[in-house]
Amino acid sequence: MAEVGAHLTAAPAGGDRPSVFEAVAQDSLMAAVKPALQHLVKVLAESNPGRYGFLWHWFDEIYVLLDLLLQQHHLARCSASFSENFYSLKRIPMGDGRQQPLATAGLPKRQHWKSLLLLVLVPYLKGKLEKLVSSLREEDEYSIHPPSSSWKRFYRAFLAAYPYVNMTWEGWFLIQQLCYILGKAEHHSPMLKLAGVRLVRLTAEDIQALEKKRAETTPSQTHSITSRVQSALRKALGGIAFSLSTGLSVSVFFLQFLDWWYSSENQETIKSLTALPTPPPPVHLEHEPSSALLPSLKTVCPLCRKVRVNATALATSGFVFCYRCVYSYVKAHQRCPVTGYATELQHLVKLYSPES
Repeated sequence: MAEVGAHLTAAPAGGDRPSVFEAVAQDSLMAAVKPALQHLVKVLAESNPGRYGFLWHWFDEIYVLLDLLLQQHHLARCSASFSENFYSLKRIPMGDGRQQPLATAGLPKRQHWKSLLLLVLVPYLKGKLEKLVSSLREEDEYSIHPPSSSWKRFYRAFLAAYPYVNMTWEGWFLIQQLCYILGKAEHHSPMLKLAGVRLVRLTAEDIQALEKKRAETTPSQTHSITSRVQSALRKALGGIAFSLSTGLSVSVFFLQFLDWWYSSENQETIKSLTALPTPPPPVHLEHEPSSALLPSLKTVCPLCRKVRVNATALATSGFVFCYRCVYSYVKAHQRCPVTGYATELQHLVKLYSPES
C-alpha cells in the first residue's frame, strides 16, 4: 500500500521518539521532490512552449496547490505529512502524557490547520522571497533605468539585510536540531513547535488502523443533491491526492536522482559527459508566423527593427537583439521573442565585436 508501504521497517528500541536521521530524512524528501519536478516541467516547456509554457510560468502556484491537496490528504488520514508518513512517523498534539491517539484519529482542528499552513505556505513564501531577492539583484546589476534614490536605498538595504535574515532563519533550525540531538528539545524543527505537535513513530496499532481504514468501504446513503455533490467532490479530491501520493511513493527515488543529477555541484560532470555540438537554428521558424519577426538584414534587431545597439544574444535560442529591447522583453515575458523558448535574464549574453 502506498500510504503504509514504508511502515513495515522495524522501529529501533528506544521509545517512540524518532532519531534525528529519520526526522531530517523526511524533511529532505519533499525538498528534493520540488527541484526534480521543476526540471521536468522546464524540459516540457522548452520542448513545446506553446503547450507547456504556462506550466513553467505558473509552476510555483501549481505546485503549492498540489502540495496543499497532498498534505491535506495525509494529515486527515494519517495524522502526518506525506514525507512523515513515508518514514513511518505521525504527529500528535503536545501536552500531557496521556495515551497517544491512533494515526487514523486525525489531529485536533487547530493543530491540523496550523500544520497544513506551515507545511505548504511557509516554503511557498520562502521560495517567492528568494526569487524576489534574485530579481532585485539582477535589477540592481543590469537595469538600464535606475530607480529613484529613495527606492534604491530601500531595496539595497533590503538586499544587504537579507543574507543575515536568512542566516538567522537557518541558524534557528540548526540550533533546534542540535537541541533535539542532545535531548533538550521535543522537536527537531521550529515548524513543529509552532504547529503545537511533535513527531512519534507509528505503532503496530497505527499500522493496523491505517490498513483497516484503507480497506473498508463506506457506502454513501445521501439523498440531497448538495450532499451527493459534496460527496463526489470529496471522493474526486481524495482520488487525486491518493494518485499523487502513490506516484510520489513509487518515483521518489527517481526524483531524488534527478535532483542530484541536475544539482549545481554536478553540472561540470554533466557538461563533460553530455557535451554536444551546437545545434542549427530552429527549422520550424521558416513555416511559422514567428519567422516574420526576423529582419532581412542581420544587423537589425528583430524587436525594434533598427540597427542593433549593444548586441545581445539569447543563450536559449541564439538570436541577437539590442540589449535594451531583449532585456525588457525577457523580463516581462520570460521567453525568447522569436522562438518562444523559456528564457530568463541570466540567459542574456553580451556580444563584443573586434572594433569595440
